[in-house]
Amino acid sequence: MTRRHLLLAVLAVAVAIFAAASWIVTRPAPQAMSVAAETAEILVRPHSPVLGTEDAPVTIVEFFDPACESCRAFYPIVKDIMAEHGDAVRVVIRYTPFHGDVSEQAIKVLEAARAQGVFEPVLQALMETQPEWASHADPAPDLILPIVAEAGLDPDEAKAQLLSPMVLGILNQDRADVQAIGVRATPTFFVNERPLASFGEAQLRDLVAAEVRAAGS
Repeated sequence: MTRRHLLLAVLAVAVAIFAAASWIVTRPAPQAMSVAAETAEILVRPHSPVLGTEDAPVTIVEFFDPACESCRAFYPIVKDIMAEHGDAVRVVIRYTPFHGDVSEQAIKVLEAARAQGVFEPVLQALMETQPEWASHADPAPDLILPIVAEAGLDPDEAKAQLLSPMVLGILNQDRADVQAIGVRATPTFFVNERPLASFGEAQLRDLVAAEVRAAGS
């Protein structure tokens, strides 16, 4: 091989390496990946409360503790996202009682409210009054029933519903799913089985909007 041919070969290899390196650096970042299939199967259970249209194309799954201050802060944000996208978005609530007895009592009350057909007004009442009954330093679960009675819950009927084996079964199943999925904090969100790349209001809004566009809604 002549010196000229050798030089041309070296230049060709260098150009190829540079082109490959440029593609690696400039290629688009991958989209947030969906969770593993076995996790997707347990993100939503038949017993899970649903806010919004049942057949909405976009599902937000929220791992939610009614005694969690961050859940309270995100409550109006999630409502606003639902209002913005209308029938395209629904929210599935998964109970995550990280704050012990007071969380469990509030969850049982929410299930009693669901049985009585007043789930959403009772949920709103719990969020609005959370500082009164869910203080982490001095929780007061006994205040919950009197508070939500003003939101339409029949407290006498609720007392029996709180002891229902079905409610206990829902709590136990959600605890098991929280552990299996690896949820460590509340609220934790998945949108159409995709976790947030990082936690925050803007990230949640952006991922929901992207899924709504993808669904053509």
